[in-house]
Amino acid sequence: MALEAEFLLAGRLVLGVLFLYNGYNHFADFESRKGYAEYKGTPLPGAAVIASGVILVLGALGIMLGVYPVIAAGALATFLIVATPLFHDFWNAGEEEKENELNHFLKNVGLLGGTLVLLSTGSEVWAYGANLGLF
Repeated sequence: MALEAEFLLAGRLVLGVLFLYNGYNHFADFESRKGYAEYKGTPLPGAAVIASGVILVLGALGIMLGVYPVIAAGALATFLIVATPLFHDFWNAGEEEKENELNHFLKNVGLLGGTLVLLSTGSEVWAYGANLGLF
């Protein structure tokens, strides 16, 4: 039990870095992300890429720092629930893309699980966190 706080912090940081990196890439590789969003039929693809990048960056920082963790984890979970079936629809993919899309789909399902775990603990005091929140 003594390492519980450190494991929670490590999990928050590892998960947060992944979301932070992906959010950063929404801006650094904007044209490519916008093109993919257009290809997938996303309405207002440029605005969607910017909005999702903001959600990813702020959500990542929220879970890493313990700032509004319920909102941060909830926003990331919502992003994954919406984006996963839209962008990694392996059931519609051609034979060459099917396995890659399935891997991304399953990766996002795992990430969703992580965000839901954090969401369930978001109202508790997090060691090594700012503990700024609504609850």
